[in-house]
Amino acid sequence: MKDIKSNTEQNSSPLGRPGGAIDIKTHPCFNKDAKGKYARVHLPVAPQCNIHCHYCKRDYDCVNESRPGVTSEVLSPEQALAYTIRLKEKMPHLSVVGIAGPGDPFANPIQTMTTLRLIRKEFPEMILCLSSNGLNVLPYVDELKELEVSHVTITLNGTETKTLSQLYKWVRFEKRGYFGEQAAEILLRNQMEAIRALKRAGITVKINSIVVPGINDNVIVDIAKKMKEMEVDIMNTIPLYPVEGTPFEDFEEPSPKRMKELQNGIKEYLPPMTHCARCRADAVGLLGQDDAEAKQILSEVSNLSVNVDKTKPYVAVASHEGLLVNQHLGEATQLYIFRETPNGYRLVEQRATPKPGAGNSRWAVLADVIDDCRALLVGGIGPSPSSIIGRAGIKIVEMTGLIDEGLDAVYKGKELRTLKKADVFKCGSECSGKGTGCG
Repeated sequence: MKDIKSNTEQNSSPLGRPGGAIDIKTHPCFNKDAKGKYARVHLPVAPQCNIHCHYCKRDYDCVNESRPGVTSEVLSPEQALAYTIRLKEKMPHLSVVGIAGPGDPFANPIQTMTTLRLIRKEFPEMILCLSSNGLNVLPYVDELKELEVSHVTITLNGTETKTLSQLYKWVRFEKRGYFGEQAAEILLRNQMEAIRALKRAGITVKINSIVVPGINDNVIVDIAKKMKEMEVDIMNTIPLYPVEGTPFEDFEEPSPKRMKELQNGIKEYLPPMTHCARCRADAVGLLGQDDAEAKQILSEVSNLSVNVDKTKPYVAVASHEGLLVNQHLGEATQLYIFRETPNGYRLVEQRATPKPGAGNSRWAVLADVIDDCRALLVGGIGPSPSSIIGRAGIKIVEMTGLIDEGLDAVYKGKELRTLKKADVFKCGSECSGKGTGCG
């Protein structure tokens, strides 16, 4: 296997300290010899995604399921730093901090870059890495280099738009949605530009390719050949994991024999990764041996304070009269929108909510309606809207009490123990995602 190097190993640091302090040989995903010695953590700070893959389902959380896109918690950058500090105390052999979702890091660039800056300041010798679909990486390459991010993984599932259009439902780029081959063309163009820019920046690039039988399994070697021309460092072929509720749920997972054939095929062009653990977005510990105690730390850190995106100015509230948080989201025909001012909290406006009857798309539309809100205060909420709106980076605060008390929790970080969670709203059968009630 060729020697995988990064500028961070050789040159003086853009941050003003001597080069060589970051030992990239301790990255267990890029160095098989390190996988049983050094731990990694994926920080789940990026809930939103900018593409819809036919093989992916991100609104499912199961502690027993290990696959990308799944997480038990979503953290703010500040919580992610606190989590990493506690992990490092527990795991001195923790060498890598990565961001891989549960959405895409660059569909959440503010959260991602803020987290990286906090970690780099606290841990100057930590390896930083990212895994992305590549759609929106290009604008951040210079900053990634400045922060000495040494490894970036791009998921590239084909080099022809005809193939890619069969793998993605839509792509959202520069606030517009695209479908079919137009979506595939935009995605592919941005992926290629990102890979070129990352290599110019001296960053180690790994390609992940999801092997989908009958769609792209016959072009995997072609991808490797193209990536060799672009000086990519390593390639990882990942067998399709059929997930219930996705268009590919009835596809068969590629056999070990077929995966071995593909690895042998790409070997002519790129070093193949042979020890992928298909990690969750909150994976932590040695590769393939996630740490159960660390999962408890993750849960504790996520409850340190209300987890909000402080770049968003507003808070949405479900209320019958505008004084109390006392309304179930499924019953709300409008939401009160508040913001913090030097003189206290001010009601900015009231926004209409989407009408019932549209299924889960109702909650996706509502997430867009309040996408400038850092939190949503509700008297009750069903599992479907909670998951969909929460995945859009909006903190759900379920409570009863004065609106001002809820706003204090969001804006000032006051503990929620003084707020009693609503128990007068019971989610019934209409909360199962039909769009006719709270779900």
